[in-house]
Amino acid sequence: MTLLILGLTLWTAGHLWNRFLPGPYAALGKAAYAVSAVVILASVVLMVVGYRAAAPVVFWTAPGWMIHVNNLLMVLAVFTYFATVTPRGTAFVVGNIRHPQLTGVKIWALAHLLVNGDLASVVLFVGLLAWAVLEVILINRQGEKFDRSKAPLKSPWAHLALAVVAFVAIAALHSWVGPWPFGG
Repeated sequence: MTLLILGLTLWTAGHLWNRFLPGPYAALGKAAYAVSAVVILASVVLMVVGYRAAAPVVFWTAPGWMIHVNNLLMVLAVFTYFATVTPRGTAFVVGNIRHPQLTGVKIWALAHLLVNGDLASVVLFVGLLAWAVLEVILINRQGEKFDRSKAPLKSPWAHLALAVVAFVAIAALHSWVGPWPFGG
């Protein structure tokens, strides 16, 4: 559990240090991106290793049909996450969400909490959900604007295709680091 919590801490620090320590972040210039990337990559490794090594403490067991609800929410999460690659208003109904990537992460975390009732899952998914909520609050408080007018995909159909490809890739990766995501 220690590695999982350390991974969550590094994830949060890697994403938020530019907001809490803007001076040192700016002093590093472009190297700040590399530092953040290394910290975030290390955090993912620690979260995966810590999650897999955690003792099984089960609070609840979801019914089998809940996997389908989770997967439906995951399609929505991935679709919402990738709305940033299209100009505002062109990504079907999710195109006007102010923080589509962070909203996608929140949907992902909530979907996984529905089907994972063990302590490690609760720590991981509540931790990442809390990070995404905090990130939105900080971005809104700082008044940051993300200009999506120059987004690379202009077609909602291209966005949909990207989301489908990403969902398939995520499902394949999931079955490599965790359980098969489609049950059975």
